[in-house]
Parts: sequence; C-alpha cells; structure tokens
Amino acid sequence: MPLTMSDVDRFQASIPRLEAIAYRLLGSASEAEDAVQETFLRWQAADVDRIEVPEAWLTKVLTNLCLNQLTSARARRETYVGQWLPEPLLAGDSMLGPADTAEQRESVSYAVLTLMERLSPNERAVYVLREAFGYPHREIAEILDITEAASQQIFHRAKKHIADGKARTEIDEAAARRVVEEFLAAATSGQTEPLVRLLTEDAIAIGDGGGKVPARTKAFEGALAVAKFMRGMFKPSKAKRALVGGSPEVYATTANGAPAVVVVVDGRVIGVMCLEVTAEGIAAFRSQANPDKLERATRRWAATDHGNPLLHAF
Repeated sequence: MPLTMSDVDRFQASIPRLEAIAYRLLGSASEAEDAVQETFLRWQAADVDRIEVPEAWLTKVLTNLCLNQLTSARARRETYVGQWLPEPLLAGDSMLGPADTAEQRESVSYAVLTLMERLSPNERAVYVLREAFGYPHREIAEILDITEAASQQIFHRAKKHIADGKARTEIDEAAARRVVEEFLAAATSGQTEPLVRLLTEDAIAIGDGGGKVPARTKAFEGALAVAKFMRGMFKPSKAKRALVGGSPEVYATTANGAPAVVVVVDGRVIGVMCLEVTAEGIAAFRSQANPDKLERATRRWAATDHGNPLLHAF
C-alpha cells in the first residue's frame, strides 16, 4: 500500500533523531544519511497501518542497518590507508543531535567517537541509545533482540571502556576560541617551548588523510614530539601552498562540541583539527584531512557566517 502524506510526514519528523543516532553509531555523516534513506525505503515497503509504535519500529530498523554497516566497516578499515578518524561536524550541524545534558554532548564529541571505535557493534549501539538518547534497557533489548539484563551488562561494559579514556573538560564557545587562539599563537611562534607548556605530558597528534593527502600513518606521542610536529606544520613554505592550492585561511570554531581549527582554501574546508582539552592541558589533536570526509563541513561552512580568519598559514 502506498504511503500517505501523513506517513511521509511522520517519517520526516523522525529524520533529525534518526540521523543523530546513525552518526553516533557510524562516525560518518554520509553513511548516516545513507542509513536513514534505507530506513525510509523499509518504511515505504512496510504495512505502516500495522506498526503500533512507528518511532520504535524506525529506530529498530535504523539501528540494525547501522550494526550491519559497522560489521562491514571493520573489515574495510583494516585496509584503510593510515589512521581512521570520524567525520567531523561543525558547530550548528543538525546531525549533532540533542545537547541538553553532559552525556549527550560527550557522546558526540570527537574524542568519544574515536574511543567508540574500540567497542563491539552491540556495545556501541547500547551505549549510544542509552547514554545519548535515554532509551530504557527494556526498549534497547527489543531493538537488539537481547535480554534486558544483557543490555544492562553491555552498557556498563561499554561505559567503562569509554571512561577509561582521558577525562575531558567541558568548555563554552568563547573558551574554546581562546584555547584555539592560544594554541595558534604558540604554533606560529617558531618556538617549541610555548607549545609544550600547553600540552599534557602524554599528548598525541593523529591525522587522517585517507591516502588522498599526506598524513603520518603513526601518531606523534608525547608533548615534545607533538610540539615539534605542530611547529613544523605551521611553518610557511611554497611547497605547502602548492600542495593545498593556495594560502589557507585558519579559523577558530567548534567541531563536535569541542575547540577546533578549521583550515579553508577558496571556500573549501581542507582540514579540521579537533582539540581534546583536559584540566592538565591539550591532550590530543585529531586532524581530519581526507577530502571525502570534509564535504559536509564545506557545505556547512559555506552556509554560515564565520567571521575573519585568525591567520593565513603557509
């Protein structure tokens, strides 16, 4: 039976929630959009009049599509060139989803999305549905076809894995900008010491170029190594300008709710560096430079007012 306009409207109203769930599960905005589109096709083919709770039905279909995707993604990432990092979402992106609680904000942070790569698909699903969207374990059990007790056990295990990561510090947008400004001032000073003072002793720097742009396959580890790398990254050179196609503009913003550096050339986002800030200093730099993972960021950038760049790099 064809969908009525009411059925289509009901699905449309669910899209923001479905996209936010799928992004947290997959770490990819483009894959999240595909999963939501496939969920609509399943909705279109279903006998909608017999579905008692459409929200629960849609969530179950979407979640299981994402679980299948996660299983195949693990195999693909074994052959991925270099480090794999999630697709960053810039401030205001609707796919970031609810941000009313600390748990919701943390569940979409770049640091936690990266940590969630360590979880099994089921652990990730339970963690996201419970922590970010407040689903009771009874409903999660029905979605995943497990027992309620199993859902509770999986959640506690997943939460422990996430908590074992570095403790993060929540900061507002103004504070995030100050962190980025301070970092850029140190990075362009030509000296290593100012950078070292901003970092934790065990700071790391990771980059994802996807084999399409240069990126180190191993992380830089330790404050001194990271500081030297950052100092070199922001050192001007003709070779760097030629590589990226011009002189990049560097902006301070937030991505996934945390301080971020956005690098733009001719309106195109060519890099997003997410900073993980703790009480002890900057603990991690995670840089996304794979152009396939920056298309949504470029569209978002073009649609917003972002003020003047902090500097012109290279």
